[in-house]
Amino acid sequence: MKTDSDKDREIPFSSNSIRLSISQWIVVAVVCCAAVILIPRVWEKFNKFSPGQDYRQPYELSNDYWQYQRYCRLACMEYDTVVIGDSVVWGHYVSKDHTLSHYLSEQTGGQFANLGLDGIHPAAMEGLLRYYGKDIKNKNVILHFNPLWMSSPKHDLQTDKEFHFNHPELVAQFSPKIPCYKTSFSTKISYIVKRNIAFSNWVSHLNITGFDNAGMPQWTLENPYKNPFNALAVRLPDKDVYEKADITGQSDNKTRGNNFQWLHPEESLQWKFFQRSVRLLQERGNKIFVLVGPFNEHMLEGESRTDYINLKNKVELWLQQNDVDYFLPEPLPAEFYQDASHPISRGYEIIAEQLFENAVFKAFILP
Repeated sequence: MKTDSDKDREIPFSSNSIRLSISQWIVVAVVCCAAVILIPRVWEKFNKFSPGQDYRQPYELSNDYWQYQRYCRLACMEYDTVVIGDSVVWGHYVSKDHTLSHYLSEQTGGQFANLGLDGIHPAAMEGLLRYYGKDIKNKNVILHFNPLWMSSPKHDLQTDKEFHFNHPELVAQFSPKIPCYKTSFSTKISYIVKRNIAFSNWVSHLNITGFDNAGMPQWTLENPYKNPFNALAVRLPDKDVYEKADITGQSDNKTRGNNFQWLHPEESLQWKFFQRSVRLLQERGNKIFVLVGPFNEHMLEGESRTDYINLKNKVELWLQQNDVDYFLPEPLPAEFYQDASHPISRGYEIIAEQLFENAVFKAFILP
């Protein structure tokens, strides 16, 4: 039988061999917070990254927003003008030295940085700029608008049926509501947390570049005899991976007669997010020039062509009413398109030439 003195000597939570006092817990919290803040910064110091002329975010790192933010910071320090947009700006069917930014730089001695990201639609681009493009301020910004994102309710993310689109981490998680976006509440919260904690994005960067996008626990299970610390010696992709263009095909014959269901701008979710991107960049003191298209109008017939022309007119009117400089290039010859919106190399070169013949654009890039 236990005496009263024995009970007094009993230690609660006896399974814990070490118990911290309140002051010790405060020290632990401070150390952990410092580690979370400092580790990504220290990593940048030791993991050298020197993007050269015509650099673009590698295709394999399309979802690596920590790396995009890092490149964005360096590009804004080095270049006079940044070019932002989806795969048309990125250059889906051309090598990095045949993109729009390359041909623009060719005429100015290297003033343009390619900040395009493959698969980035306006709803995601607004999030990319808001959370990972904070260094884009007081710059010249060429902002690309691809009308393709308004070519159907599905592209505009307005279908009631769930639709898995590119870059869900970047879109508005709760408001404004995206009808086809039906991921779980916990997933949405995790995306919001990740946006605001650099350490979380850095861990994601390591998972993508060092652990085959699987994460360290899963990677160690799949590679039991490999040293995970060797995987941390991150090497960014150095091959310029892109889809090869079929320049022998006649795109106007292959795709003529497609039935595009163009949305009116006032009804379009993607257009609303593009407008938000313009305002966000303006609030940060940037000087903006919007490039609309180029879209392969050779694919359009009848009512689809009429609706597209009306859409362009309304987009142009909004840009004029909001004092945003812009350029709507004339359609390229059909053979210079690979599909609905992607030019081949010669198409990019022509657009760059047209821009430098445009008085508004020349005034835009002048100091």
